[in-house]
Amino acid sequence: QVQVVESGGGLVQAGGSLRLSCAASASGYSSGISSMGWYRQAPGKQRELVATITNRGSTNYADSVKGRFTISRDNAKNTAFLQMNSLKPEDTGIYYCNVQRRWFGKDYEYWGQGTQVTVSS
Repeated sequence: QVQVVESGGGLVQAGGSLRLSCAASASGYSSGISSMGWYRQAPGKQRELVATITNRGSTNYADSVKGRFTISRDNAKNTAFLQMNSLKPEDTGIYYCNVQRRWFGKDYEYWGQGTQVTVSS
């Protein structure tokens, strides 16, 4: 079992910055964690991909955040970060951390409880 805990959300004005953190409880390089990523859900909308990063450092971003958001991770601590700059009101939503794990030949997926990001105009 892997526990996922997000932190760093809050209220910020448009143009501001926030940094989100996601910590997965599995420890060390033997944790089996492959990809970590961030998804968000705005009121009345479906959850959507924001950014992902593999354990080799390959990244993927939604077009709407390219050039403004940067995802990174510390493999030794199974922690991922999302640096969000030039925030816009449309970035408002609950941000969820997603963790993918391969363990004894099976794939598992874990989600955090989410952290609220509110960008005021």
